[in-house]
Amino acid sequence: MSAIIESFERAQLREHPVFDPGDRVRVHFQVIEGTRRRTQVFEGIVIKRQGSGARETFTVRKQSFGVGVERTFPVHSPKIERVEVAARGQVRRAKLYYLRGRVGRRARVRERQDYRPGPASSAAPRGQAQAVDDPAPTAGAEEAATPAEAGEEAGS
Repeated sequence: MSAIIESFERAQLREHPVFDPGDRVRVHFQVIEGTRRRTQVFEGIVIKRQGSGARETFTVRKQSFGVGVERTFPVHSPKIERVEVAARGQVRRAKLYYLRGRVGRRARVRERQDYRPGPASSAAPRGQAQAVDDPAPTAGAEEAATPAEAGEEAGS
């Protein structure tokens, strides 16, 4: 019987980027007000992830007009349009409840130095940031820097 339930839950799972507690994320989710449906963005720090499979949830905390606001989202909810990882945080805990008692600069989480946001960040395996290659230099960068150097090269 559990194999049937597991296969049903596996069908409910959705793709999402890799993020961990301490990361700053933007959650785009649908809000239904009467007959209107609109997308609302909630940006904050992930303070915890819990559960597994279709029941997995994460909690995001932000400061709004001096008041701490926390919201818990199901990871695989159809109401979540997308989750963007704005910055990776460097933390040593899985649950960041200590941020609840902090305000202002003391509530900041240090940013991980080995992470650069971009399209490749969502493809990285969990717990590892994937390096993004620098773009190729432009054609003008290979030319001589000064007109004098250009004249020397032409005369050779």
